[in-house]
Amino acid sequence: MRNYVPDIIILFIIIVTITIVRLVSQILHETLSDGALPVPPAAEASEPKPEPSLSQLIDQKSKEYSWLLRLMVNLFGYLCIFVPGVLIYKYAKRTKYMERSERSHLSGLVKFCFAGSGPDSLERPLDGQVGGGGGKGAASKRTTAQECVLLGYCLVGLMGSYLTWGVLQEKIMTQEYEGPEKRKSHFKDSQFLVFSNRVLGFMLTAVYLVAKRQFRHRAPLYKYSYASFSNIMSAWFQYEALKFVNFPTQVLAKSCKIIPVMIMGKIISRNKYEFYEYLTAAMISVGMIFFLTGSTDESKSTAMTTLTGVLLLTFYMIFDSFTSNWQGELFRSYSMSSIQMMCGVNLFSTLFTGASLAMQGGFYSSLVFAVDHPKFVVDCIVLSISSAIGQLFIFYTIATFGAVAFTIIMTLRQAIAILLSCLIYQHRISFLGVIGVLIVFLAIFLRVYCNQRLKAIKQRHQTSVAGGGSTGKPRINV
Repeated sequence: MRNYVPDIIILFIIIVTITIVRLVSQILHETLSDGALPVPPAAEASEPKPEPSLSQLIDQKSKEYSWLLRLMVNLFGYLCIFVPGVLIYKYAKRTKYMERSERSHLSGLVKFCFAGSGPDSLERPLDGQVGGGGGKGAASKRTTAQECVLLGYCLVGLMGSYLTWGVLQEKIMTQEYEGPEKRKSHFKDSQFLVFSNRVLGFMLTAVYLVAKRQFRHRAPLYKYSYASFSNIMSAWFQYEALKFVNFPTQVLAKSCKIIPVMIMGKIISRNKYEFYEYLTAAMISVGMIFFLTGSTDESKSTAMTTLTGVLLLTFYMIFDSFTSNWQGELFRSYSMSSIQMMCGVNLFSTLFTGASLAMQGGFYSSLVFAVDHPKFVVDCIVLSISSAIGQLFIFYTIATFGAVAFTIIMTLRQAIAILLSCLIYQHRISFLGVIGVLIVFLAIFLRVYCNQRLKAIKQRHQTSVAGGGSTGKPRINV
């Protein structure tokens, strides 16, 4: 007779977690309701309005610290996925649940999450592999005209999707939407934007994997959760930062993430870096300081808002640098395709943000805002579509032309994005700020040039070693 006790225990863990989440969210709701703004007398005489959600109560708090309160609530929502996952993993490992002879849908799901689906994925080559070598074999068969057309296709795809994404990102987070009775208001819930972007990305990649029948790979599903968590945190901090600093500042701050990426690379992968990499990182930092000193934005000019914006951008860079390094480790360890990586990360991102929004009533407040402001719906849909298409173009460009061509295209995109933002949203940048921008982009192009030159030197060095020449380590002088 089959033993149902392990399955019942796992379901019990999930039910208890959901119950605790509901209780805690209710306590938080009551706590914040005590300090909520009083209802105006005119509103009291009208029809009674539904009780505000936890998300709406947080929006009533001061802008300077409401982001911190929302962050804490978001993190608690993520624990709704992390905690039962850890408990189920510990239980399954201790009781050897995944090795049991009786199979069920639940045991199969647990095994897929914590043990992977076997080495079947290695039986055939995976397309779209990150690393820049995926398209070299096909590239030798293409003519120069075909190469130019394909490169132009990638250029237009990346530029179009991410320029659209950047303009709409700034519009949604900084501009007012006109609602009923000509009342204007801002959209405040960054978590909902992250959710809408990730759920569409997951749907697109899931459809692709089903069509290509890439169901199986060695990586346990939970491995994606770490990159997913850091990914949604970096995206959330990125959206929140726009409430305090302008978009050009955010774009240049993304260039500074080279520094935390290098730090994370040393910590996670024990990477070693060349002198020119430290030099260009220092140049980017100096350029960013010049830009922050020389750029002015009267609507966000207080010391408190600037400091908060810089803090949010710092957190964005830290989490984003962890994401890229962790994904690199997964690619090296499990050799999954880039589409499988995107699907796995977006799956957990959808679960994390969905659980958090459900706990704090973010779906309700965002949908109410969407009903009152139809233009927001259009902007949100286009933002999500451009984000998902942009991710696909990233993987395709790297696989076809390599990381260098992709870096050059995205650097040009950043420069055009700053120009567009200044033209559309009337940002003012002083001469010192312009100098800072030029230093940042000069450092990026210098880094790309030195990377290519070092690769050429290493190739010549390997050739000379094979021929009995010098065996010293190849270096590059900047």
